[in-house]
Amino acid sequence: MVADTSTRTVRFKIKRQDRPDKPARWERFNVPAPSGSNVISCLQWIAANPTTAQGAPTTPVVFDAGCLEEVCGACTMVINGRVRQSCSCLIRDYAPSDGDEITLEPMSTFPVVRDLMVDRARLFAALERVQAWIPIDGMYHLGPGPQDTPEGQQTRYKLSECMSCGCCLEACPQYRQEKDESRWASSFIGAHAISQARLFNEHSTGRVLKNARLETLMGRGGVSDCGNAQNCVKVCPKDIPLTESIAAIGRAVTAHSIKRFFTGK
Repeated sequence: MVADTSTRTVRFKIKRQDRPDKPARWERFNVPAPSGSNVISCLQWIAANPTTAQGAPTTPVVFDAGCLEEVCGACTMVINGRVRQSCSCLIRDYAPSDGDEITLEPMSTFPVVRDLMVDRARLFAALERVQAWIPIDGMYHLGPGPQDTPEGQQTRYKLSECMSCGCCLEACPQYRQEKDESRWASSFIGAHAISQARLFNEHSTGRVLKNARLETLMGRGGVSDCGNAQNCVKVCPKDIPLTESIAAIGRAVTAHSIKRFFTGK
């Protein structure tokens, strides 16, 4: 089989913004896209050749990227109206013909830093709110941990694939951009944090913080603020069962609240 080495021209329509306090604008670029190109490689070409389709010089387009293999989640953006990672977005899938246009926009649920780069600090703050970690400090000398079942390991492994990319938050109608950090704790926490709370609550060591996580998810912005749109699970690049996690945490929160009512703890 002969490899396809052809190159075609693809037009990119990119939403740009110089600073958070500056107005947004659109610029178009004509990019030669060899077979096998992805959006990141095209953005790198634009960075090396910052000239618009009209021939006007401009600044290189700013974007975020890390692993380039859909693991870190840094390059998430809205491509042709759908949120996804740009490193795994192949040009042949989105622009199969010469002259096709691809539209790139930053995620709308996070503040824009510049162009396609956004500030995802609120996303990581939500993980801190639910204490999405295993508390092992000072426990290294206690010997091997408790054994787990293959079924439990399989469930948690899928949940652990979350890369905090923000796709679920961009698609969620309950999750809106909050530039004021003081409002983060009372706004919907998001499917990613709820799912990570489930991950560590089901871990034999991580569940020592289970009650604290459930207390957080019982409050404002917690699991009860989910509107059950189920958009999150549709856009998750890792096919994480986010709606199952939301349902599981909802049941756990209910059981915890009943227990607290009768026992006071």
